Amino acid sequence: MYSYSIPHRSTAFVPLSNSPSPRNPMPFLLRVLCTSSPIPQSNPCSKPIILNPPIHSPICNFKLPPEPEPEPEPHADLKEIILYLEVMGFNAGRIVRNNPDLHGASLQSIHHIIYYLQSKGIRRKDLVKIIDMCPNIITASIKDDLEPVFDFLSKDLEIPESNFYMIIKKCPRLLDCSARDQLKPALNYFQRLGIKDKFGFAYRHPVLLVLNVEKTIMPKVDFLMSLGLSQQEAEFFIYRNPGLLTFSIENNFKPKAEYFFGEMKGSLEELKDFPQYFACSLEGRIKPRHRELVEKGIEMPLAVMLKSMDIEFRKLVEHLVEDHQTTLCFE
Repeated sequence: MYSYSIPHRSTAFVPLSNSPSPRNPMPFLLRVLCTSSPIPQSNPCSKPIILNPPIHSPICNFKLPPEPEPEPEPHADLKEIILYLEVMGFNAGRIVRNNPDLHGASLQSIHHIIYYLQSKGIRRKDLVKIIDMCPNIITASIKDDLEPVFDFLSKDLEIPESNFYMIIKKCPRLLDCSARDQLKPALNYFQRLGIKDKFGFAYRHPVLLVLNVEKTIMPKVDFLMSLGLSQQEAEFFIYRNPGLLTFSIENNFKPKAEYFFGEMKGSLEELKDFPQYFACSLEGRIKPRHRELVEKGIEMPLAVMLKSMDIEFRKLVEHLVEDHQTTLCFE
């Protein structure tokens, strides 16, 4: 190891500002450094001296931010599928977001699905809307999922193949349901209620075929029975107006029943005669018309009050008011 001695510096008198300025223009500090002895050269065999920054230096704690991880490239087949769907007019972004199975699908399988549905009479413009509403159809199994549905339409509902598109267009969810576990049980239930024109029923109310009997239909039958109807009366209630099964118990049946029996002081017999009451808007039709009748002190049958158009309702109210005033005059 080498040892170094502090070099001797000149202690010569340096004139102050009052003394005459030296001719050498070099600043004082630079002159002192220049007069110092040079630092001896280190032995080339010795290890270099490394000056580490102090621990408290901000340089020690500085870390570069992590580089963002690149997003994975979509699968080659998925790229082709997206391009194909876009060219066909589908909303590929929506389909990919709502159908994760598309990531593992092949372009050939997508071709087969579309060609199969078109072979069943579904037009291309309708196919775009159908897939947009039910994206899972695009990755369904033709043998296990789609063929049983079309067999159900043909054999159970007796719908001609040329009319398949009419039913599917009105309710695309038919293609996304199990024929064995959902469609057939629903049809059997409505046949038990007395539905005989199966094609007419399927054309008018195809959405009822996708309802789960145990989870959707029976709870509404139970609610109607809680109002005082027998099971036979409740099911006949539904038979007369099957569209009621598409309504929510909490958002439709309960508030309308409470208003009918509470504010309107209605009877169960009135409700039996006019089950369409539950299909009318509570805030838009039932409440305003009932309150108008109450304010003017007149009464009107439930069906007449709700079935009439606005103009007809106004004329009926005017006639009833005139009759009521005439009756009061004679009294």
